[in-house]
Amino acid sequence: MRWDIFCKVVDNFGDMGVCWRLSRDLAARGAQVRLWTDDASPLRWMAPEVLPDGSGAPGIVVMPWRPDTDWSVVEPGDVVIEAFGCDLPDDWVARMQRPTPPAWINLEYLSAEGYVERSHGLPSPLYSGPGAGLVKRFFYPGFTTATGGLIREPGLLAARDALQASPQARAQCLSNWGVDLAAHAGANARVVTLFCYDDSPVGPLLDALNQAEQPCAVLLTPGHAAQQGQAWRAGPTWRQGRVSLHPLPALPQPQFDRLLWCSDLNLVRGEDSAVRALWAGRPHVWQIYRQDDGVHAQKLIAFMDRWMADWPTPCRAEVTRLWLAFNGLAPASDLGPALQALWQGPNWQAWQDFSQRACQLLAAQNDLVSQLLDFVAQPG
Repeated sequence: MRWDIFCKVVDNFGDMGVCWRLSRDLAARGAQVRLWTDDASPLRWMAPEVLPDGSGAPGIVVMPWRPDTDWSVVEPGDVVIEAFGCDLPDDWVARMQRPTPPAWINLEYLSAEGYVERSHGLPSPLYSGPGAGLVKRFFYPGFTTATGGLIREPGLLAARDALQASPQARAQCLSNWGVDLAAHAGANARVVTLFCYDDSPVGPLLDALNQAEQPCAVLLTPGHAAQQGQAWRAGPTWRQGRVSLHPLPALPQPQFDRLLWCSDLNLVRGEDSAVRALWAGRPHVWQIYRQDDGVHAQKLIAFMDRWMADWPTPCRAEVTRLWLAFNGLAPASDLGPALQALWQGPNWQAWQDFSQRACQLLAAQNDLVSQLLDFVAQPG
């Protein structure tokens, strides 16, 4: 089956991150994928196997989506995915007008809000323009069996379990990124990964970690995390008290997954990284993409309510306080007390145990690509 996936890169890497994972998973299951994008530059580090001409990844070709693209010479495949509401070119849509048109899917953003279950799978007939007579259908990722699920490649959790069960494999991964726990932070140090937006309260977070009894190694992803970590440190050394800072290179997606698997706590931003943090099965904090109208707050709270529905009240209360503070929805001064309450004792054990349990419950549902393949096989 031939798939065309359209992705516009707006101001962050999350859209491309999701579309590349989707393309890879489809191709691994035998699909032929063309990934159309207006900016392929994130793939230089996200998927370094992709060559400048768009080839290099088995089953996938990355195609330039430009204003001057001549769509009249391109035949649409069997499935067309319009990722995150990007508008398809009119000339392309006109090419979809054929006796058996492609399955047209509008892949939506991830949310735990109630409208997702109501909207998943709904048709959207077109009555005018070049697509008149065609029908696109909405496909909503989500966290329940009434949604499209989450991207979870076959074998992902088995690979995670194997790494997390092997201290040697974990140490080797960390060493590959220049992190030697015994030398830099102490063999018993906790590992924290930080991937954040520019408005995150990194200083108060690092202050709180530095005041905790447990030493930690903070792995700083390139960009805002590394910049704010460098601004926090005093002097030339990357170790301050109980915190050692470790700037990382940009990691391809498979290595980024392993980074999350190796960490005791993951602070991540955006949709793609949030899902990968869920599959890590470790305590995490999700910094959601901020929207001017404030709807991100509802989206974050809806996810917390679902993710932590059956968690012990003391642990849930402190995790909620930490998440809200890190997202600017509560005072940054709440970071320290919340982290202190979670970083040790029964709350730390509960946070670990219930993160793993919530991950297992999600893993019992069908993954997104399996559902998508079934979805496009249904009459439109």
